[in-house]
Amino acid sequence: MIAIKSEPDRYGVPALILHWLMALLVAALFPLGLYMTSLDYYHPWYQLGPWWHKSFGLLVLVLLVIRMVWRGINMNPRPLSAHRPWEVSLSLFVHRLFYLLLFFTCISGYLISTADGRSIEFFTWFEVPALISGIERQEDVAGDVHFVLAVSIIMLTALHIAGALKHHFIDRDETLKRIFGLVAKEKRRV
Repeated sequence: MIAIKSEPDRYGVPALILHWLMALLVAALFPLGLYMTSLDYYHPWYQLGPWWHKSFGLLVLVLLVIRMVWRGINMNPRPLSAHRPWEVSLSLFVHRLFYLLLFFTCISGYLISTADGRSIEFFTWFEVPALISGIERQEDVAGDVHFVLAVSIIMLTALHIAGALKHHFIDRDETLKRIFGLVAKEKRRV
């Protein structure tokens, strides 16, 4: 049965879609960002790469806001009974850190893109105006911050994946299956 809202033992469809869509976008944005920085002015992707990167970066920000609202009005599944208290605390910390890093990475990307006062085109739908621009070295400082935050997200993602794999292959619990929407009810220990 498909659940819209998350339940005590499983994530709802919107939470699953938001998780995996954001994961795919971040996984694509990082290598695209690295690739863009190596291009010269005459490369065909010199204009196109940043356009896609900015549009998808803004999409991550929109999805992040939707995800935060959804989390605010919707329960999260409870931790599995096999999870130790330190694992639950670490999981909560990692998720909160993800949200902060994603938010500030998007903001620093916005500051890079609007440093010269130009707006950012969100695909071809509309433009996001430059509300903050003209600060001395804005593009350089925001670029350095953006890079450090993006690398931090990738490192945290590696930790997140390692934790999920540990739960699946070593602990043999349902943690990884739940984020794929494959578990309906946890079998409680008696």
